[in-house]
Amino acid sequence: MDAQGRGRGDDIDPADQWVFDPNTGTYELRLDPGGSPPAQPADRRAPAPRRGSGDTPRPAGGRDTPAPGSRTGQNGSGSGTPGKDTETRELPAQRDRRAGNRAAPPGGGTPSRRKPKPKKSAKKKALYWTSGALGFVLVAGCGGAFYLYQQLNGNISKVDVGKENPAVKDGPVNILVIGTDARSGKGNQGYGDSGSVGHADTTILMHISKDRSNTTALSIPRDMITDIPDCPTKKDGTTRTIPGQRNVRFNTSLGQEDRDPGCTWRTVEKMTGLSIDHFMMADFNAVKELSEAVDGVEVCAAKPIDDPKSHLHLPAGKSVVKGEQALAFVRTRHSVGTGSDLSRIQLQQQFLSSMIRKMKSGDTLTSVPKLYDLAQAATKALTVDTGIGSAGKLVDLAKDLSRVDIKNITFATVPVLDNPKDPATVVLDEAKAGPLFQMIRADHSLTKTKTKKGKGTSDDKKVPKAPADQVRVDVSNGGGPFGAAQETVDWLQNSKAAKLSTNAGNAPTKLAATRLEYAPNQAGQAATLAEWMGLPKSALKKTTADAGPKVPMKLILGKDFEGPGKSIEAPTKTPDGVQNVNADDQNVCAK
Repeated sequence: MDAQGRGRGDDIDPADQWVFDPNTGTYELRLDPGGSPPAQPADRRAPAPRRGSGDTPRPAGGRDTPAPGSRTGQNGSGSGTPGKDTETRELPAQRDRRAGNRAAPPGGGTPSRRKPKPKKSAKKKALYWTSGALGFVLVAGCGGAFYLYQQLNGNISKVDVGKENPAVKDGPVNILVIGTDARSGKGNQGYGDSGSVGHADTTILMHISKDRSNTTALSIPRDMITDIPDCPTKKDGTTRTIPGQRNVRFNTSLGQEDRDPGCTWRTVEKMTGLSIDHFMMADFNAVKELSEAVDGVEVCAAKPIDDPKSHLHLPAGKSVVKGEQALAFVRTRHSVGTGSDLSRIQLQQQFLSSMIRKMKSGDTLTSVPKLYDLAQAATKALTVDTGIGSAGKLVDLAKDLSRVDIKNITFATVPVLDNPKDPATVVLDEAKAGPLFQMIRADHSLTKTKTKKGKGTSDDKKVPKAPADQVRVDVSNGGGPFGAAQETVDWLQNSKAAKLSTNAGNAPTKLAATRLEYAPNQAGQAATLAEWMGLPKSALKKTTADAGPKVPMKLILGKDFEGPGKSIEAPTKTPDGVQNVNADDQNVCAK
């Protein structure tokens, strides 16, 4: 936002170029005052005539430069003769602290009187400016950081991953945040392997709920063994498909074999079953510059940290880190916890939570210079998908996400187990990860909240469950895995002794969710089968009329069906053993 070369002096503050637009309720960048409307009158009195000028009136709308030493009165007041059509100096809209006098409209008439608007406080002004620009901030260490912030398009880098989703949509939003360990570029040299191509060193999947009431930030360990699917990538106008790999480290989903962020995008979708909307990627330098821009981030250590590899030296207790020290904090691991990447993830989550609190604080929100520095640092470090590849789209997304309260942002880590084949890597803990992914897919919050107990209705009354030998059901496949209907029938007959279950083949239509259709007089059978299958209440569809004595219920297996005995109903609370921390918890210390 350069004021030079546009007819203005060197003393113009860039912050004054942000102009409040009453039509949108936000501040906008205005670089050229040429198209700005002239200052509006505050009363009917004409200003004093210019010294050295004649009394000859000029056409309405004319303007001139005041003679040296002349000035217009504050708030439009002056000592000139009423009725004189003298000229006033036109001021840029963003500097409109004085009111001028509008010439009479063509054909005569009296100029309108406009009452000056009350001046906003500095805090309210800053809140207006940031309300549409700042959604929330996430700084991912080991080479990653990002802000959702309004800034010039020229600062933002884009990658076409073959998917271009709208910036704002109804329903949940999933954003993949990637911190790359690339060592190239200004400020990134001198960290570890200078030849790194830039892997997915830190990856966080942000799930923002449909009602924008909560957010889950899911950290994915970089050394987890997983499968990477085939990945189409675009380079120099041509598209080629990079073959997938099985049983490799997750961080090789980026950089290795020239994979772009779209490969990490597809890998996370395959792993979690969640559909990703956007990605944001940043490097080492972002952590340093963003922490400097907010004048430091408070962190806590339960014991002194002295890590010669990351060059981090901190006393026990709370400290404020920024710049190189902030980067060292999110990269250290040898002096905390188990010394593994999992311990480093917890440090990163502590740092991110504290950064979000700092960003939401009045100290930052009321400081236009800080906000300006943050916008510069963030957008220069940011690479995004084409769906949000402009300042306007980023602002739209930020406005949509800004409703999330910090107390409802929860960080968690994908549960893993030690890899018996390679102690330097980990493998997915299916028993815990499955329910966790299912919970997020169902848009359930990981934040612990108090729930109010309702009075209940007659439908909430427990129905006596029917014995297994009375459960009569036809099972059809409406979107489940191949052979799911027969597999389910075999399971019901052999494991549950439900001998009256039969395979009804393929359903006429595909269903996204499994459904059980039953009659009122089959409620006991339905209750038994729902418990066996782990069906949620939404899967139960009761008809209006009773069924005959030998008419079976209908179980249609949908796309959410993973296998008999695997609950379809998503948990409503965080599964036991899943590491998690609330972003508003200020008592977290590295151990």
